[in-house]
Amino acid sequence: MSTPSYALIMLLAGIGIPLLAALNANLGRVIGAPAAASVALFSVALACTIVVTLLTGPQALAKLPLAPKHLFLAGALVAFYVLSITWIAPHFGIGNAIFFVLFGQLLSAAVIDHFGLFGATQSGMTLTRGAGIGVMGLGVFLTQIAAKP
Repeated sequence: MSTPSYALIMLLAGIGIPLLAALNANLGRVIGAPAAASVALFSVALACTIVVTLLTGPQALAKLPLAPKHLFLAGALVAFYVLSITWIAPHFGIGNAIFFVLFGQLLSAAVIDHFGLFGATQSGMTLTRGAGIGVMGLGVFLTQIAAKP
């Protein structure tokens, strides 16, 4: 795959995050239980990932016990994200919730890239990169918080 393909896939994933938040928050509101809505979300997600795994390489599942245990923290982090967005978005607004998610992602990604944490490609923090992150953060802020009447 090429860089434009990667960018398109990640753009679509980014588009999906607020949709996920809105849909699951509404499901939680409709059934009166945000945690149960999250269970439904993870059940559907598990079914989808099982299908993809079966189609692309089920033999990799045998290697899971050999992986460093700290790498499984990712599952707890996605659960935290889904539970928190499902509970908070109906009260705080999808846009506001996603603003803080995006800002947190910018900060976290900069630290991970700077130090090359968890096997990520190392890309040191420069003044230009820091300014870019600041501009992105300001842009997200302007679209949500400052734009409110």
